[in-house]
Amino acid sequence: MQLSNQQAFNQALIRLSVLLVQIDKKVTLTEQDYLDEVVASLDWQSPICREAFFNDVIYQTRKAIDVGDSVKYLRSFKDDLVFDADKAMEVAMQITGVDGERSEEETEILSLLSHKMLARALVGKDKPVEAQKLN
Repeated sequence: MQLSNQQAFNQALIRLSVLLVQIDKKVTLTEQDYLDEVVASLDWQSPICREAFFNDVIYQTRKAIDVGDSVKYLRSFKDDLVFDADKAMEVAMQITGVDGERSEEETEILSLLSHKMLARALVGKDKPVEAQKLN
């Protein structure tokens, strides 16, 4: 089954959110609460139930972090985040700051997102098409 762009984005947003919550290897209650809000707010359009998908993402994310592949893991779904880059960055900023501090690992992921992975999508839509081609 082919996922809609929206559903692919929803799944990537869950992956990103879980990664950001777990990247510093400590999960606060405020982070968990915000993560639950994000997941519950998504318009879920998949035959796989949201909870099953979420549990699998937790496992896959922990595995990637444990072996030091968190950036590689992030790159595997970054293209789906471009669908709504603004929302992806908004959620990333919120989830990393909701507990009152940003770890070095969280800051590194935010930097990768804003300066490399989502940069064109974040600034590109305000420019004319010709200017986008120059970048």
